[in-house]
Parts: sequence; C-alpha cells; structure tokens
Amino acid sequence: MSINTAESVAPPKGKPKWLRVKLPTGKKYTELRGLVDKYNLHTICTSGSCPNMGECWGEGTATFMILGNVCTRSCGFCGVKTGRPETVDWAEPEKVARSIKLMNIKHAVITSVDRDDLKDMGSIIWAETVKAIRRMNPNTTLETLIPDFQGIEKHLDRIVEVAPEVVSHNMETVRRLTREVRIQAKYDRSLEVLKYLKRQGINRTKSGIMLGLGEKEDEVIQTLHDLRAANVDIVTIGQYLQPSKKHLPVNQFITPDQFKKYEEIGLELGFRHVESGALVRSSYKAHKHIE
Repeated sequence: MSINTAESVAPPKGKPKWLRVKLPTGKKYTELRGLVDKYNLHTICTSGSCPNMGECWGEGTATFMILGNVCTRSCGFCGVKTGRPETVDWAEPEKVARSIKLMNIKHAVITSVDRDDLKDMGSIIWAETVKAIRRMNPNTTLETLIPDFQGIEKHLDRIVEVAPEVVSHNMETVRRLTREVRIQAKYDRSLEVLKYLKRQGINRTKSGIMLGLGEKEDEVIQTLHDLRAANVDIVTIGQYLQPSKKHLPVNQFITPDQFKKYEEIGLELGFRHVESGALVRSSYKAHKHIE
C-alpha cells in the first residue's frame, strides 16, 4: 500500500496539532540549562532546538557533536553548515568528557559532522573522545551516532575497539530517495556499515529514518526489513521538518496513527526497540536502548 492510501496529510501553512511542542520545564532541565549557559557547553540538544530536550535532560541524557560544526557533505535535509571544516581540535575529547561530568550525564550520545577531508575520516578523534569520557565518567553509558566513514573498515574498527554500549548509523530515508536526500551517501553502503559493526561484535546497533520526504509506505516497510536483515537492534522513526527554505520541502505530515503502525510492524519484525512518532529524533529515549 502506498503512502497515498496510508495516513498522511499534505503540508499546510501551519504544522498539525501533533507537532506542537511544550516548552521544556522541570528542576533537572533548569539545572542543566544553567550549567550549559554558565560554562558555554555545546550540545546538539540546545543548538538543534530539539523538541525532546526537557524530557531527555530530565532523564539524564544529552547529545554532543564533535569534529566541528561544518560538514563536508551537503545533505538536503540537514541544517548543519556545509563547507571546508576547521582544523581538528585535539583537546576536544577532554572538553566533551568534562562537559558530561559537569552536567552529571548518565547516558551520553556522541555524534559528528562528516569529515571526508581527513585521512582517518575523524575516526581517531571519535575513539579518543570515547576513551576520555570513559576515564572521566566511568559510570556514564554511551551511544555513538557515527557517519559512514565511507565504509572503510579500519576507521570503523576504531569505534568497535572502544566498544560503546550502542553504535548508531542513520539510514535517514528509503532507497529511492537516498540520492536526493543524502547526496554523497549510499543506501547499500550504510547497510553494510551496520552489518559490519554487528559482525565485529557490537552488542547494540541502531539506525533512524525520517518520514515526510515523499516516501511510500511499502518503501518504509522495505527499509525496516533491510535493517532487520542487517541485524539492527533499534530503530527510530520521526517526522522530517524543513530546517530552512534552502532545504528539501516537507512533502507530507505523517499522522500519529501511521507512526503507530510502523512501530507495530517494527516490533513484529523483531527490533528490540522501536521509537516511532512525529517528534522522535535519533537520540529520543536513548538511555532505554541499552536495556
């Protein structure tokens, strides 16, 4: 069945009611917000204005981005700047580890821009960051949301060697739309990365997709089948929202019932965790994914 007969609505001028977000509140959120502002800590939660920031921070989870804020790729959905990145900050691993300690984070998610300009694709800084966090925060669990490192195994091995509790790599969209949405990425390469991580002994692997870019229901279901065939344990499914007028437009808003349907399909396929909803993002309920 195509998305035309599934539950979705054409994007009107305003967002549907299920995309309206409450302002984050709570004692834990207020404390963490104060620390972030006082020490000028950098989290994706704040810079990306994540709709789930209050909920995640209240549960002791936060997401940090390493290797700068300029990406070598120009994906049509992503709000991160594209261009020539700055030189690598070799002190960054300690800075991130210190931020996690100051914020008393129980479960940290680390992500990065793509660094195709570097011989190691940034994998050395990735590994050093995990090591620094382990040294300074021995009780903090970790998820690494990694780029594809162009599928080069020796770079992926650096992630495997430091053994995060969860290793995630996002498919982002269905096969047909990959070239348009993730211009320099490849659908099958991403699947191979996820397969390789599992073969090398990563305990929990994870991936995420966005909906509302023009995909059909049967394509979404096929992507879920492909991820399970790659032995992925956890999948997140959320609504794409256009970061700016320069980015790909929203083709449709997926209804809560349709998200629920995908969740049920995912669980039937055997995923350990399925987070499916309009406001779901890659690190949503990430602390539960180590269970």
